Amino acid sequence: MAAWRAAGLNYINYSNIAARMVRKALKPALRADAARREESHIKMTKWKDGKSEKSATEA
Repeated sequence: MAAWRAAGLNYINYSNIAARMVRKALKPALRADAARREESHIKMTKWKDGKSEKSATEA
């Protein structure tokens, strides 16, 4: 059994923790670039009766 599974984590949580540790270990010049890549944006649209309603953007 993988260590992350034995610790009660799923793979997504494990990979997020590993990525965070790698970013913390980077030199300051590279850390800023890595922090920018970490952001993500999601666009959600509600649908009602087969038509889209007002859309909302979340970060």
